Amino acid sequence: MADTTYTAVATSTGEGRAGGRVETNDGILDLTLAVPQEMGGGGGGTNPEQLFAAGYSACFHSALKSVAKSKNVSFTDSAVVAEVSIFPNDAGGFALSVALHTEFAGIDQETADALVAEAHQVCPYSNATRGNIEVTVDATVA
Repeated sequence: MADTTYTAVATSTGEGRAGGRVETNDGILDLTLAVPQEMGGGGGGTNPEQLFAAGYSACFHSALKSVAKSKNVSFTDSAVVAEVSIFPNDAGGFALSVALHTEFAGIDQETADALVAEAHQVCPYSNATRGNIEVTVDATVA
């Protein structure tokens, strides 16, 4: 394995998603976890799926910006919306799927589609999930 550039460290304590806490070693992220109402919980805190969606959207957006820069492509605005879904699997547990929706302004659809496709090849989250969970990507140009 190549030399590590950075290692993020987070610790979950208490009851996990059912009222526990998650904190990073630097203390910047310190959150109460809660089961979402849609899963029979009371809500009122974040959950692992939201944290995964936040991380994936930020990482994919960075990959997208990097790919655009390497191709000398500019646009006036962009956003990445990550939808992380959890559902029962056939083994009695749960599985995840992800839909990444990219939004652009100031660029044509063909270029947007090409940038998204390439970003999906270089994004660390996309590489980690490839072949493990269903991930779809799309681009919308305003």
